[in-house]
Amino acid sequence: MGVDSDGTEEPGWDIDPEDEQGAAVLSALGRQLRAWRESAGMRAADFGTAIGYGEDQVRKVEAGKRIPRPEYLDRADEVLGAGGKIAAMKGDLEQVRYPKKVRDLAKLEGRAVEIGVYSTHAIHGLLQTPEHARALFEMRQPTYPQDEVERYIAARLARQSIFDRAPAPALSFVHEASALRRPIGGTMVWRRQLERLLEVAALRNVSIQVMPNDREAHAGMDGGIEILKFDDGTGVGRSEGAFNGRAVSDPKQLRILELRYGIIRAEALTPRESRDFIKELLGET
Repeated sequence: MGVDSDGTEEPGWDIDPEDEQGAAVLSALGRQLRAWRESAGMRAADFGTAIGYGEDQVRKVEAGKRIPRPEYLDRADEVLGAGGKIAAMKGDLEQVRYPKKVRDLAKLEGRAVEIGVYSTHAIHGLLQTPEHARALFEMRQPTYPQDEVERYIAARLARQSIFDRAPAPALSFVHEASALRRPIGGTMVWRRQLERLLEVAALRNVSIQVMPNDREAHAGMDGGIEILKFDDGTGVGRSEGAFNGRAVSDPKQLRILELRYGIIRAEALTPRESRDFIKELLGET
């Protein structure tokens, strides 16, 4: 959690100026918070002191320029005696808590009945442990502010609720062996990540495969692929090496990505062989 210049906690994250939907939700939320505070006869400075935040941060939230954390609303509800009405705004906050591009991706994943992924140099976000995700975000250059790191980690982990969906979607992942061998975050973080892969691979709706390094060439040499299919028969896909990296939904273009992904799966180790490969990696440490 960040800290303001006066030592008090920062209430959340700045809103992306291009996120029009998020800005509208935050603006409405901020107006309601200000109305509650003024009705209670509290100045922004006194209110901030009461809930543990700086006056400047309170004004940013009320102006719709700052995304408050859920605990900010809990404290505001208690101090202003709102009887749960302010705390209930957390439902609206969930719409904008995460970056827009992540929210858009999560919506697509939430609709998908099938997801197929080929990853080259990194373990896919849906499979990452919190520690692995943190190591990835903290190594990015230019460096992310710590609050942004926390925000992206929270967003990535929230997407993993897909494993709790009912009915469960069919999920297929193929990873390059080199991505599994790289000890991102150190040995203990790496081991826990491999153990997480084995846990997920045991789910009946999930297939995890490994592309061994001894394959001279395969259909994924141009880069990663991700394909999502929906229950109405439509889909969307993207590949780093096709269609200029754009997301595509045209059936003919999707068919090309599906063909490539099918070949990749055929050339990779089987799911059983892949589990054995991961277990062998764990045995080496």
